[in-house]
Amino acid sequence: MSTVQSDWKSTINGYEDHLRLERGLSENSIAAYLRDIKQFSKFCTSELSVLHPGALDTNAVQKYMQHLFDREIARNSQARMLSGIRSYSKYLRLENIIHTDPVELVSSPRPERKLPDVLSVEEVSRIISAIDLSRREGVRNKAMLEVLYSCGLRVTELCELQLSKVDFIDKVVQVIGKGNKVRTIPVGTTALQAIDDYLSEYRSQIIPMKGYEDTVFLGRQGRGLSRQMAFTMLRRVAIQAQIRKSISPHTFRHSFATHLIEAGADLRAVQEMLGHEQIATTEIYTHLDRTFLRDQIEHFHPRSSTSSLKKEAT
Repeated sequence: MSTVQSDWKSTINGYEDHLRLERGLSENSIAAYLRDIKQFSKFCTSELSVLHPGALDTNAVQKYMQHLFDREIARNSQARMLSGIRSYSKYLRLENIIHTDPVELVSSPRPERKLPDVLSVEEVSRIISAIDLSRREGVRNKAMLEVLYSCGLRVTELCELQLSKVDFIDKVVQVIGKGNKVRTIPVGTTALQAIDDYLSEYRSQIIPMKGYEDTVFLGRQGRGLSRQMAFTMLRRVAIQAQIRKSISPHTFRHSFATHLIEAGADLRAVQEMLGHEQIATTEIYTHLDRTFLRDQIEHFHPRSSTSSLKKEAT
């Protein structure tokens, strides 16, 4: 069977439809995949004279990975780009444009396990307490941050949260995460009270625009809030709270997971609440500060002086 001759542009367009319709990815994820594949296709055509994706082979992928290494691209970015090429290659095989996997023998760079910025419990409280409740938006902003910290939502999930998916009786919220996967997350009493205050004191005064009737968090004009608006709001409040760390809504998600695990929560339960497909993604939150670990050793290790004194006392 001869390889179908198909140009890069048409297959990338088809791949975009595949990501959106078949895999149900978010627009942000689709944009990231397409950006990486377009860079890869540009390298293949300009540097390797691979003028159509039907000519893709392992050699082309290996040379591209070497190119990324030579440019000192971060290992995590290299791994992400290779993952995108693997996904695109799978699509090409589905369409019979290629018949072998050009990525199969290419090793992925070992990712750097960077720990995300995490707020302490006290810092989270300081940020939420710094919200100016005398302003109309203050009660809304407080509810947003309480929900972020209580549920560990992604910022898009927060902005798209629906009223019909907030259950005050069973104390859960339901969100649509990556890949259009629905998950149900417990929500704390403090966050529910903040939502209730917001609904009665702010949202009840707003007339939602068409299409936003079921959206929880609205702006003055009755439209849903953008991701950027959520970023800007949080950073302003963090400055008012005199928190010097790099803060974003994702920082609250990281802090939610870290505080749960440090308190002894089951890792798989946290994985479920965060919506991670792989347990390895959740394991990054198992870091504990060194003081905590040292205290555990001193109190519970049989050879530690503190533990020995406890035994003698009993």
